[in-house]
Formats: sequence, structure tokens, C-alpha cells
Amino acid sequence: MLTLGLFLAACGGSDDGSEEDTPEEDNTGDTGSEGDSSEGESESASDIEEQEWLFVTEEQDGQVQYEYAEEFANRISEKSGGKITVTPYEFGGLGDEVDQVEQLQNGAVQLAVTSPGFIGNMVKESQIFALHFLFPDSVEQTQEILNTSEALNQDLVKQYQEHGLTPLSFWSEGFMQWTANKPLEQPSDFENFKMRVQTSPLIIESYEAYGANPQSMSWGDLYTGLDQGTVDGQENPIFFIADASFNEVQDYMMLSRHNNYVATTTVNSEWYEGLSEEVQTMVDETVDEMQEWVFEEQKAQNEDFLEQIKTDTDTPTEVVELSEEQREAFRELAVPVRDFYRNEVSTVDGAILDKLIEEIEAATAE
Repeated sequence: MLTLGLFLAACGGSDDGSEEDTPEEDNTGDTGSEGDSSEGESESASDIEEQEWLFVTEEQDGQVQYEYAEEFANRISEKSGGKITVTPYEFGGLGDEVDQVEQLQNGAVQLAVTSPGFIGNMVKESQIFALHFLFPDSVEQTQEILNTSEALNQDLVKQYQEHGLTPLSFWSEGFMQWTANKPLEQPSDFENFKMRVQTSPLIIESYEAYGANPQSMSWGDLYTGLDQGTVDGQENPIFFIADASFNEVQDYMMLSRHNNYVATTTVNSEWYEGLSEEVQTMVDETVDEMQEWVFEEQKAQNEDFLEQIKTDTDTPTEVVELSEEQREAFRELAVPVRDFYRNEVSTVDGAILDKLIEEIEAATAE
């Protein structure tokens, strides 16, 4: 079995810490199937055989990925007239990062939310999502690119399919931010800084470019690692930083917005291709519907948890928003890492990256 894993920019969390501009309507937190949540039971739902699908996530109950899986489950149940049961699993419910990808690949589970920090050791091109300052400085624009990019939804998908996996959608969980026990406002602040990273060679290269000393660590060990000083800092979306309680053991949170956390709704290819036409269409339609839903969910969670961090007087964390000039100093060091991706990571000489850059430039020029 391949030695694999999932990109957790540490997504996941537990009580003990073991791990912008959109339409105004907010349907976050609604994991039911009312209103626009589904098309209702199919006319031919009576023809669907009863079945159960397992859906593993990298996060815990209440966090974005798990909420996504629950909403997906509710919609599929309603559309199938209760014939199809989708059972979501929190991170750790069926094993660790490596276990989850292996189970998806061998068909023990049917669906998963994956991300490229660990899976990038298998699907090399997926590490494209770890490049800093690649996507626009807008989660809304980034989400639109993730929805429409040919480089991602066609070219990158083919790279996954070579390993028996099929991404059905890519979506953002919001901007990544840094936490530490000192301000990180310029690259020199990273000198000899023990930055927790995933095992992706590209992520390690990115932080070495800033002068940091990257340390690979599972998110399950991260709270303790931060508390005991095994690592000095980490990166994650705001909702995850707060829900995993990393802010309790970090004095500063930098609004660096150096990257988006991109998640992928991924299925076992053989299972997916074996579905009846009706059920496969049901899955596709539900995944498409979920794109707007998950955007609103991450937006609400990130906004709510930012306010919680700012107003937490028991374990105060100072929020530092980097200026554009400060971010530009990091950007100048991050852009050359794209050549490392092209030369050392990519199996297609960076063709997918170059095409994606063209798409991003076209989208942001409009």
C-alpha cells in the first residue's frame, strides 16, 4: 500500500487541542435539506437500491469539512427518498491521514475531503495548492477560479485518476494565517523559526525560502507541540486555529493571507464509475450545489471565530494584520518557489501551473 497522507494545513481538531465578499444571504449552519438544499426525491427514487456510503473528512464535528459532509448526506438522503445513507466520519474516526487515503483508494470508503499536503506525495501536481501568493487576494475570486479552471478541473483531475481517485470539486476554506509567540511581520522573523508543516516538499521549500526551519508534524500532535515549544508556529484558516484552540498556546495571530486552504471532494474512481446514471447525476448535481453552500459556511465560520479570538480575555491573542508592503516582501521570496515546483515536483514540467497562472491573470484582469 502506498505511503500516503492528506494535506492538512492541520485541519482537524478536538477539545484538547489535538487538532470575503459574497452574496449577503447566509445559509451557514443549516445542515438540513429545506428550501434550495435539494431538488427533492427523484421521481424514480423507488428504483434505487438501498446503500450506505462512507464519507471521511480531515476535521471534527462542527468544522467546515464535517459540516459539508453532513449537508451532502442530508441532500443525498432526500433526493434518493432515504434509499442512500451517507455516513460522515470525523478525522480519526477511521484512522489517521495515511489510513484515510488508503481506504479511499482501495474502496473501503467511497468519498473523502482531501487536501494536498500529504496526498501530494502521491499526486505530485496537487502540491500546486501549497504555493504561497498564487491565488487572488480574494476568497470569492479564488472560489470562482476553483469552480471554472480547466487546468484544475480537467488537467489536474486526470493526475488524480491515475491513482484511482476522482476529484469532483475544489473549494476554499478561507485564507491561511500564521500563529506564533512573536510577531511574524517580515521574512527575517522566520530565521531559525520552527514552523510546523506537512510532509509536502513544496511546503518545506516555501518556508525555507523565508529562512524558517520547517518541522513536519501531524495535526494531532500540534497543540502539544506548540504548548511545549517543539514547534514555534503554524498556519491554518482562522476557524481552525480557534476551534483547535491553537490561539490558547500562541500569543500572536498574523493575518498574512499568504494562501488559501483548498479542499477537494474526492471519490473512489471505480465506485463512482460503477454508479447508475441516475445516482451519478444525483452526486454530481449535489456536489455542484454545495459549492455556494460551502463558501458561505467557511465565510461565516472564519468571521465568527476571528471575533472570538479578538475578544478572548482568558487566553488573549494579539491579532496583527500585515500591510501590503509587508506581504509583498514575503511574496517576492515565494514566487521563485514556483520554479522549484516546475523542476522538482511537477511530472508535466509545470504545464498545469503555467496554465493556471494564465487563468488567474485573466480572471483578475476583468
